[in-house]
Amino acid sequence: MARRTSRRRYSPSASRDVASAMRRRKRGTLRSGKGGKGGRVTSRKQAIAIALSEARRKGKKVPRKRS
Repeated sequence: MARRTSRRRYSPSASRDVASAMRRRKRGTLRSGKGGKGGRVTSRKQAIAIALSEARRKGKKVPRKRS
């Protein structure tokens, strides 16, 4: 059986975006919704999701969202 070579799934800059979003969540400045008009984000999972979607929008290497 052929083994797949390991390849980076997320770009390093995408993981920096996630780290930045986690810091913003801790500070209480991360907000959800269009234009940041939504509520304050307290969930860790939601913070990661927001960061990855922003990275996708910027065109960074991030896998597609699972449907």
